[in-house]
Amino acid sequence: MKDYIEERVLELARYITETGATVRSAAARFRVSKSTVHKDITERLLEINPGLAAEVKEVLEKNKAQRDRKSTRLNSSHGKLS
Repeated sequence: MKDYIEERVLELARYITETGATVRSAAARFRVSKSTVHKDITERLLEINPGLAAEVKEVLEKNKAQRDRKSTRLNSSHGKLS
């Protein structure tokens, strides 16, 4: 793996764990695609630093749970007549 890719992977991982950022916001911050962020943190990071990969996974799972709860709230109130 090229050095600059490894650096980006570690920077992305640190950013996500320190800020609780989503894949989308990390992609915007680092000016890369969401696909690149996803591949970096789910595949490349696992090879570079498995411990940090586990931390990032926890943050992303928390973000997903929040998104799912928000979606459920919106859907449950949608279509109700007042």
